[in-house]
Amino acid sequence: MAIYAIWNNKGGVGKSYLTFQLASEYARQNPSKKVLVADLCPQANSSSMLLGGMTEGEKILTQIHTSKPRCTISGYIEDRILSPYVSPQSGASYITNVAQYNNRVPSNLYLVVGDERLEMQASKVTGATFPGPQEAWRIVHLWVRDLIADILTSWNNEDSCVFIDCNPSFSIYTELALTAADRLIIPFSADGSSKRAVKAVLSLVYGRVRHQGDPQSDYYLNSDRYKMALPSIYMYVGNRLTQMNHSSASAFKTVVNEISEEIWSVWQSSPQSFYIHPNGAPTPNSKRTFKAMFQYEVNDANTASVVSGALGIPIASLTAGPKNVAGRSIKVNQSQLEKQVPNITQLVQQIE
Repeated sequence: MAIYAIWNNKGGVGKSYLTFQLASEYARQNPSKKVLVADLCPQANSSSMLLGGMTEGEKILTQIHTSKPRCTISGYIEDRILSPYVSPQSGASYITNVAQYNNRVPSNLYLVVGDERLEMQASKVTGATFPGPQEAWRIVHLWVRDLIADILTSWNNEDSCVFIDCNPSFSIYTELALTAADRLIIPFSADGSSKRAVKAVLSLVYGRVRHQGDPQSDYYLNSDRYKMALPSIYMYVGNRLTQMNHSSASAFKTVVNEISEEIWSVWQSSPQSFYIHPNGAPTPNSKRTFKAMFQYEVNDANTASVVSGALGIPIASLTAGPKNVAGRSIKVNQSQLEKQVPNITQLVQQIE
């Protein structure tokens, strides 16, 4: 069983879209496993896509958010606020079988639904880290790991895989997600701000000092203080990149290469921060073998990508032809699907 956090310290890199595609395709390729998505982003975009997309998914989100008890991540966090230092072991009460609402996704895919109320609860969660008992910070940062453990126990610890969609900002919920995860997937887009964001990830999580005299994050320092394992970098994914066979190709390649160089430099100084995969594979011994293991690029399928998320249809299951999106007929071309479907299929084959 592996727990993957999908995070970059920047909005707009498509982390929720990638979570939706990865989890759906992983569930399709592994029908004997249970697959869980924990949506820790207050925007709940991955939940919306999984539950049916822009129209149907939003209706279902409203239905779930207005039901009592509130079967969402916020409902579980409320349990933990009431019992911050002793787990109520209630996590299994907060899972939703996605296929119950969206028959386009596999039946072995489950979700802890995202919730905008997380924003209002954040100060209470942070407040629970102090004064409290001596190890309050460590106990609170294990809340999401406790949630996942509760769910796995209810599944009799069957073979499973977990994907956590994180808040873009380095909020308390991002910290809880990273503590719960054992592997980190870093999505990025081919622009200069993504390069800065990747540097921020490496600094905030792994304590990499960018400039002499820079402080390290409390998260990194406290994780070290309490001997809590950090997630290992599993892969960094150029997400929905414009295909590099037109006039802009060199510009995109330049930015991707710059980001690659930044992460390569971390490997050279801290290879222990990475997860060698697949299990038993030889450790990379050159920049070429490093990139082959840790770097991946997903092409943008343009209209097909938008339709996939808007209708809650995983890209590998989407077919060409006209689709009704918010009352408008939108045509999906087979050529668009061919840009991205093989990328997603092959990427998931690299996830253990």
